[in-house]
Amino acid sequence: MTLSLSTLAGRRALVTGATGGLGQAQVTALSAAGATVYAHGRNRDARLELLEATGSVTGLIADLATPAGCRGLVRDSSGADGLDILVANHATMSMSLLAAADEAEWWRVVETNLLGTFALVQEASSVMLETGRGGRIVVIVSEWGVTGWPEASAYAASKAGLISLVKSLGHELASEGIFVNAVAPGVIDTPQLLVDAQSAGLSLDEMHAEYATNIPVGRIGQPEEIAEAVRFLCDPALTAMAGQTIQINGGATRGRV
Repeated sequence: MTLSLSTLAGRRALVTGATGGLGQAQVTALSAAGATVYAHGRNRDARLELLEATGSVTGLIADLATPAGCRGLVRDSSGADGLDILVANHATMSMSLLAAADEAEWWRVVETNLLGTFALVQEASSVMLETGRGGRIVVIVSEWGVTGWPEASAYAASKAGLISLVKSLGHELASEGIFVNAVAPGVIDTPQLLVDAQSAGLSLDEMHAEYATNIPVGRIGQPEEIAEAVRFLCDPALTAMAGQTIQINGGATRGRV
């Protein structure tokens, strides 16, 4: 078997949360491999317009806080031609001690991340089954879904749920030619780290160094490394990987999923 990582020509892909650091890299990687990419953003802004300027990317606006918004986005991206690839990359997060957590906010995080992805995958897999040509679904989870994290119980719980969902769908959909897998990033160099640095009272460089002390390779990850894993999982020649979670964290977490 020869993997065709350089070509996704003729395939239609939807990437949610495409205007964030990880999403932008994923859109760029899939587009460079030849896919026609639909890039989701909650609002039309300069980041979405920059992705569209490449010529092979179409921006779509949707609120993924509701299952209806998720299903509508899949329908808008598939149209009459179907959908070959879904990358469920969107997420929301809030931080608080469990004792102080607001119940409505806790559930908003879980519903957006877990229920929203359920709705996306349910709609996308239905479209893929209708077209009969199979497909690839990649769910972006998190190292925190494997290890947990203090003050992030809702986010970690939602990502742990997604890992289990991917395992289940690996069993359920592989026989239909729909391969569902996940990528679990560790600490990645995205704008979120500036928020972390400000919260910790550190400079951005100091925050990078602080995180790197607990990572065996000695550095945090880059969005492009996550994007390459996504492109790998979307390769049409890769037909023996289903229900798996690829962990990209520099060795900080190993072998737990």
